[in-house]
Amino acid sequence: MKNVFLLGLLSIALISCQPKSKEKSETIAVVKDSIETPKKNPNFQWEAATVYFLLTDRFNNGNTANDLNFERDEETGELRGFLGGDIQGITKKIKDGYFTDLGVNAIWFTPVVEQIHGATDEGTGNTYGYHGYWAKDWTALDPNFGTDKDLDTLIKTAHENGIRILLDVVLNHTGPITEKDPVWPEEWVRTSPTCEFTTYENTTACTLVANLPDILTESDATVNLPDALLAKWKSEGRLSQELDELELFFDRTGYPRAPRFYIIKWLTDYVNKYGVDGFRVDTVKHANENSWAELYKEASFAFELWKKKNSDKVLDDNPFYMVGEVYNYGISGGQEFDLGDKKVNYFDNGFKSLINFELKTDAQKDYETIFTKYSKLLHTTFKDKSVLNYLTSHDDGQPFDQERADPKRAANVLLLTPGASQIYYGDETARSLVIEGTQGDATLRSFMNWNELDSLPQTKETLSYWQKLGTFRNDHPSIGAGIHKRISKAPYVFSRHFTKEDYVDKVVIALDAPKGKKSISVKGIFGDGTKLYDRFSGTEVTVDKNKVILDNDFDVVLLELNN
Repeated sequence: MKNVFLLGLLSIALISCQPKSKEKSETIAVVKDSIETPKKNPNFQWEAATVYFLLTDRFNNGNTANDLNFERDEETGELRGFLGGDIQGITKKIKDGYFTDLGVNAIWFTPVVEQIHGATDEGTGNTYGYHGYWAKDWTALDPNFGTDKDLDTLIKTAHENGIRILLDVVLNHTGPITEKDPVWPEEWVRTSPTCEFTTYENTTACTLVANLPDILTESDATVNLPDALLAKWKSEGRLSQELDELELFFDRTGYPRAPRFYIIKWLTDYVNKYGVDGFRVDTVKHANENSWAELYKEASFAFELWKKKNSDKVLDDNPFYMVGEVYNYGISGGQEFDLGDKKVNYFDNGFKSLINFELKTDAQKDYETIFTKYSKLLHTTFKDKSVLNYLTSHDDGQPFDQERADPKRAANVLLLTPGASQIYYGDETARSLVIEGTQGDATLRSFMNWNELDSLPQTKETLSYWQKLGTFRNDHPSIGAGIHKRISKAPYVFSRHFTKEDYVDKVVIALDAPKGKKSISVKGIFGDGTKLYDRFSGTEVTVDKNKVILDNDFDVVLLELNN
């Protein structure tokens, strides 16, 4: 069935005013079928976003005809070759309602620009650029991932469903050197030394790893385009167009024709052309911080230009969003990151948010300790900024609960901790992170376990749990962006309260509540006589003597106004 949703206030009215019962579900289902306007969350806040992160090649294969390109047919190490996932596969899951049912309001997928054609072998078996981080040509999409039309359709489809798109971008390095992929000219890249990560210079002016040429992002020296790139463009019939666009870009901006500015132009073209909502920026600490401020400036310019040309497609008034990967950055460090001999504030250089590597260890603590810590920091040290929390990722060899022993606790921590949340594909289905025969981070990158949703009841049960928390989180920005307050210790009950201009959102949540009959205090949040709805059990209740009474077999309570 085609998933369609209500727009704006009509959507809010249905959610808040319809009887929360079986009849309500049937009513909404009928409306979904009859109204062609998808739901767009009118109160979306990046600080409370639920971001779904996936490897494009490992999520869903929407077009088997593009699985092999550039003769990438050598045998590879386990999970180190292309497996067929593509842009069309992501679009299909958007249309199926998979992300909406999970409460996802932003999707970040690994880079889709053209990758190196050859394979490398660094002791792990042949490896192709299936992950997207080994760029060969920033101006073209890799046919293994899809076409320009595919990307355009993906972004339009996402926006129609109230979902924003974060493009994963790489500025600081090219792909490795292979027999098919020569090194870029020396005025563009350095091939040594390898980074030591003890000072600013040996973190930025170096190669991240061996055979990963580093763009001279600190240089303002004028450089010519590589002959190999010019020849490629000519053979593809787009040389004049690319050169003309570069001329216009440098005339408008006045930037020197230095390496980073070429790449900034190429990256922001995707914003100007498709309306990409934001960037997830790779390897942030390995380039001078002014590079990111410049990238943000040009991306913002491109985003505003796109919005002027496409006013009917604009989701909201949020500016362009940039979240950065500063490896090992943690929220406790505040806005600065220590590079050994220099501290850098990346939030002052284009970033609204940084990925927070700290939650995976905080997740071992009790809920109140986690929630109080994050609420306090985000409303003081990070005023008007945020962090993107995660528990598992594509290159973190020490994730939380790698054995997937308790995916429900993972959901509670990830989706209820203040800040934005990053679901790594398969967190919600307990996709295995321990794959036999793999080496290194390949074990984190298996194909999405769609087959287990049909064959394993516990997988479907896990997904259902994540869906309940995820959709509640999406409907209530207070969970990620609001102020946390504990109401009672036993059962553990807390509230979240968010106010922005004339919009107010508040909820009460209980975790590890007793099964059976339970008394949930809502003191100080909802007054006596207030009608509430428990989204977890689907039960209407009324506040009496500062509490509500529920009787069910669930240990989670998700209370919202039932107007």
